[in-house]
Amino acid sequence: MRNWIKCRSPPGEEFLEAAIHRRLAEFFGIERNVAAASGAVFLIGLGEELWKKFLPKYLESLGANVAVVGLFGTSEDFLDALYQYPGGWLADHWGRRRAFLTFLVAALAGYLINLFSPSWPFLFLGLAFAMAWQSMASPAIFATIGDALPRERRAMGFTVQSMLKRIPMVVSPLLGGAMIGALGLQAGIRTGLLITIIFVAITIPVLRAINVPLAARDSVKLRGVWNSFHSTLKRLLVSDIAIRTCEGMADIFVVLYVTNITGVTIPRYGILVAVQLATAILVYLPSAKMADRLGRKPFVIATFLCFAFFPVAVILAPNFKWLVCAFIVGGLREIGEPSRKAMIVDLAQHNLRARTVGLYYLVRSLSITPASAIGGLLWRIRPQTPFVVAGIFGIVGTLLFAATVEEK
Repeated sequence: MRNWIKCRSPPGEEFLEAAIHRRLAEFFGIERNVAAASGAVFLIGLGEELWKKFLPKYLESLGANVAVVGLFGTSEDFLDALYQYPGGWLADHWGRRRAFLTFLVAALAGYLINLFSPSWPFLFLGLAFAMAWQSMASPAIFATIGDALPRERRAMGFTVQSMLKRIPMVVSPLLGGAMIGALGLQAGIRTGLLITIIFVAITIPVLRAINVPLAARDSVKLRGVWNSFHSTLKRLLVSDIAIRTCEGMADIFVVLYVTNITGVTIPRYGILVAVQLATAILVYLPSAKMADRLGRKPFVIATFLCFAFFPVAVILAPNFKWLVCAFIVGGLREIGEPSRKAMIVDLAQHNLRARTVGLYYLVRSLSITPASAIGGLLWRIRPQTPFVVAGIFGIVGTLLFAATVEEK
């Protein structure tokens, strides 16, 4: 009976449905490998964001002082730098799927260490493993989007990936803040870590669906990858370093400033994080479509300006209502991020794509490694000082990009 009904359906219905699906896939940059990689980012993010934003408070609860929190942020930046190029090299030589699975298993070890840590020094060891997913997998994600999508669809592909990455950042901090409010700081974060481990098990079969043909291996060394950088990509890197110095100097101290200085509770801080990420998600699609028509540079400039304004807006906010406005500015930092990522992939040679992304982020992250530690020292002068200095770096980075990077 079901087969008869199917045969009797209008002859153009299946064609129309397939055409609609195809148009939606083209609009959103959806392709099987992109969907699998983005889905993995989404699932792990659902778990990690339950506790990640609250790690500075977790360190504090285990006996760490502000200087140690700053050192933790610096260690995160250093590991982010150290892991990028090896992650790109493995993605180019092992293939995307095998590399993704390896990075996820390493991150799982980090989650387990954090779960059973009796004191704050163990969190540094956990960080060394957990960063494998965040940092080593990043070049593989960039390369997968570059491999699977043509140039004119990459900005939208990065938009979809960024949206799936940010949705957990809206939902999970709210749930994480509620868990901490109900169970206490340490019990709440450890519950979040347990949930993350469950999501790792769900993510493994998703990653196994990735099937990107492995390019022919070559003997290009790190210096050769650097020499392959387009001059525009090098200028983008310089301005990006200034912007990320701005971010690294202040962002890890935002939760401490908002809760300790402004007096906002941790659950309400979770609401602020959700506002920030909801803003980012709302601007992704329209900004990506406009960037395809108007060019990418104006949106990257807008992103860099918001990086500069966010830390200053945080310290100028006298109460929760004004902090909501500040975190909206923080969300607008993402308005040009898909365009910036697409620029990096566009300027990379095909056979060196993952390594180019890895080396780009290696140089960027190494350059900003001292930022959080310097922010911790500036905090000792006055808690507002690192935020003001960060804003200055943000303005410098914006001017560098506007003056030196031409979109062609």
